[in-house]
Amino acid sequence: MVGQKKKSELSIVEQFLYIIVGSVIVAFAYNGFLLPNYVAAGGVSGISTLLEALFGLEPAYVIWGINIPLLFVAYYFLGKGSAFRSLTGSIALPFFVYLSRNMEAFVDDPLLAALFGGLGVGVGLGIVFLGDASTGGTALVAQLINKFTNLSLGASIAMIDGLIVLSAIIVFDIELGLYALMGVYVTSKAIDLVQTGFNKTKTTLIISNEYVDVQEAIYTRVDRGVTRLAAQGGFTEVERPVLMCVVNQSEMAMLKRAVKDVDPEAFVIVTDSAEVLGRGFYDPA
Repeated sequence: MVGQKKKSELSIVEQFLYIIVGSVIVAFAYNGFLLPNYVAAGGVSGISTLLEALFGLEPAYVIWGINIPLLFVAYYFLGKGSAFRSLTGSIALPFFVYLSRNMEAFVDDPLLAALFGGLGVGVGLGIVFLGDASTGGTALVAQLINKFTNLSLGASIAMIDGLIVLSAIIVFDIELGLYALMGVYVTSKAIDLVQTGFNKTKTTLIISNEYVDVQEAIYTRVDRGVTRLAAQGGFTEVERPVLMCVVNQSEMAMLKRAVKDVDPEAFVIVTDSAEVLGRGFYDPA
């Protein structure tokens, strides 16, 4: 699965290919969906959409004009590692935006543009991130804000995108601003999807007095391993292990039946797992 290749094993050529493929996808999503419909869905592409509408500035030049100075600032304040990881993407993305600048719009509906443009940008950025790189821009600004303030990286990115969406409301109207917000949301979800893949897993925590029999039932009926976690009841102060088991989504119903058949009073907690590496799932070795 593309979202689960170990980054440390990527060669320079593979990293370069990730950056190029991801940048091409972002450029096509931007010029085919977002820009023609004035959906300023966050990031440097959102800023370039606003400046193109206000002053007629070529978006590719705007992206270069923002990225290149930021690379020098990042090199000075964040170190050469952070700047070099963004160098290729910072050059490649505006280059492909420029090459595809005359392409015809895929749709003329802002809603479809926000959905599919945000999806395309998210997939493209996710692929770039898989190459252990970035396209620079507001991601570097967020890193700088994080370095010099108490804001987390996620909060910094949210603040920047929020300001861009607010600007879209002022420059265009509230409707296009809301479409931009929708595009930001779809982009973030698409990035997560590329990073973690489609194979969703569930982590279950099982508290039962019949933990030995429950454990055996999971072994035999679900064919999954179980980990015993030492625990103590907060009210009873009785020591009793908690069983932890990770299963694919398709195995969840089988696991619940196995537990219920052994102990109908068992307390079961189920949570989503973004990614599972290891034997029986994805083995990075």
